[in-house]
Amino acid sequence: MRGGHVCIVVSFLLLLAAVSGEFAGDYSKLSGIIIPGFASTQLRAWSILDCPYSPLDFNPLDLVWLDTTKLLSAVNCWLKCMMLDPYNQTDHRECKSRPDSGLSAITELDPGYITGPLSSVWKEWVKWCIEFGIEANAIIAVPYDWRLSPSKLEERDLYFHKLKLTFETALKLRGGPSIVFAHSLGNNVFRYFLEWLKLEIAPKEYMRWLDDHIHAYFAVGAPLLGAIETVKATLSGATFGLPVSEGTARLMFNTFGSSMWMLPFSKYCTTDNVYRRHFSGGNRENHHAYHCDEHELQSNYSGWPTNIINIEVPSIRGDEAYPSFVEIAQANLSGMECGFPTQLSFSAREVSDGTFFKAIKDYDPDSERLLHLLQKSYHDDPILNPLTPWERPPLKNIFCIYGIDSKTEVGYYFAPSGKPYPDNWIITDVIYEIEGSLYSRSGNLVEGNPGATSGDETVPYHSLSWCKNWLGPKVNITRTPQSEHDGSDVQVHRNIEHQHGEDIIPNMTRLPTVKYITYYEDSESFPGKRTAVWELDKANHRNIVRSPVLMRELWLEMWHDIHPDKKSNFVTKAKRGPLRDEDCYWDYGKARCAWPEHCEYRYLFGDVHLGQSCRLKNSTYDLLSHYV
Repeated sequence: MRGGHVCIVVSFLLLLAAVSGEFAGDYSKLSGIIIPGFASTQLRAWSILDCPYSPLDFNPLDLVWLDTTKLLSAVNCWLKCMMLDPYNQTDHRECKSRPDSGLSAITELDPGYITGPLSSVWKEWVKWCIEFGIEANAIIAVPYDWRLSPSKLEERDLYFHKLKLTFETALKLRGGPSIVFAHSLGNNVFRYFLEWLKLEIAPKEYMRWLDDHIHAYFAVGAPLLGAIETVKATLSGATFGLPVSEGTARLMFNTFGSSMWMLPFSKYCTTDNVYRRHFSGGNRENHHAYHCDEHELQSNYSGWPTNIINIEVPSIRGDEAYPSFVEIAQANLSGMECGFPTQLSFSAREVSDGTFFKAIKDYDPDSERLLHLLQKSYHDDPILNPLTPWERPPLKNIFCIYGIDSKTEVGYYFAPSGKPYPDNWIITDVIYEIEGSLYSRSGNLVEGNPGATSGDETVPYHSLSWCKNWLGPKVNITRTPQSEHDGSDVQVHRNIEHQHGEDIIPNMTRLPTVKYITYYEDSESFPGKRTAVWELDKANHRNIVRSPVLMRELWLEMWHDIHPDKKSNFVTKAKRGPLRDEDCYWDYGKARCAWPEHCEYRYLFGDVHLGQSCRLKNSTYDLLSHYV
């Protein structure tokens, strides 16, 4: 699940422009701390590697992730620089890679005339930062080696120590708290940091440190209960668009310590509180067992829509289950007709607690390595078992944002492929959630427990929407069109009752041709704290951060937040008009610029079509005054 398209930082640029220039409010010295997602940071070589049969070698500081030229011409060398030892997460003996630093590490993964635009992450938004006059020290990227497990990030790179110093440096440099922006796996990283911080700071100082250093947390596309695609990447491989085979992708992915970090898990199972046991003098070595409540036993699929994995176990065991090429050629498979494969099904809990990997241990050579990684780096982690539900972080302002209503994978059927490892499994069917129903790949309706809607094409709705549990017992719900609107199609329901652990399903209408954004807001349940959940129709996991709609909403929310004369806890949703010249366009039906009260036709040299000549009448500052 790549977090490479985490480009909503444009909103950071806009809101920081608002607070660093003429729009300054109480938080005029905010900083933006960006935690990128999976595979969203450049990795560079820290070795000298001679690649035989290829004119391209690897030298120190050469780009490894992502250099498609070397990937195509010297894939074996490239794999040496990418793969880790699955048992101790050390580098290959011939090549090591380390994450790049600064904003340059997250702008373009593979710079180049052709490859640059294709791998662009935040480059265009850095340009926006410059155009809006943002200071260079106001946007801080915190790249990390996304191949490592959380404990290894700290052990090898002191990542969380450095992240703490980043917050403290930003406060000293800018004079105010920071806005944390995380996408995809970056949210898991931030969660681990908050738990790690509890053991680094005196208990009485923990809350004060958070209040002083973190003003708001924006969680975009957070896989709060894991992601189903992780299972596919583990068993059959996921190329993410790279020019490699699925088997090669699987071989590489399963050496990463982070491969288990996004496994789907049950919302009904938890572990003991490490923080409490640490300060009570309890034994920190024996608290890792799962504790599941009665709902886990009563539910069919650990609360998920269906079983995560359905797999046919071959009728042969051990090495014969994944033979070599020579063995395949010499084998007499006629005896297989006498045996019938057994189909086994596994829920999210059985995937995350290792039951699934134990069951296929005799049929797959990766299972033993993955079990070791799962136990050592996750279940036995001294700080946190990340494969447990996340309660609301103790932060002042939290905004959980994700896309819904897209076709999303929620279950797989696997069977032996008859090929050698790493291509020994094949996907025979896929279960999708689509608009509140479950369907197979062939289009047949499947029984299960579908949610009210579907996910964002990558992370299922069940996982994305877990943050609704961070809302209190009374929630205000607003649904508006995503596009600019005059307020005629705005629906508001106030003080809707919400039971913890239950989904909130608004009883609101929607037009089939309109994309909506639904806001769930709570500023009363936790004194001094605000929580909001935003659901964007048809927003793709990888592209949601490119959405100008989300950019606009983040900008308006933070503009409202810092304004000394604000009249409500959240920005008004009554109407949305253009805020930038780019939002104005030509209405060919009326032969004039759309939104005539805000936009006018004003030709400038270089405009090539009518829409480019439509520009704002007033300054952005005047337009923003309507949203206080």
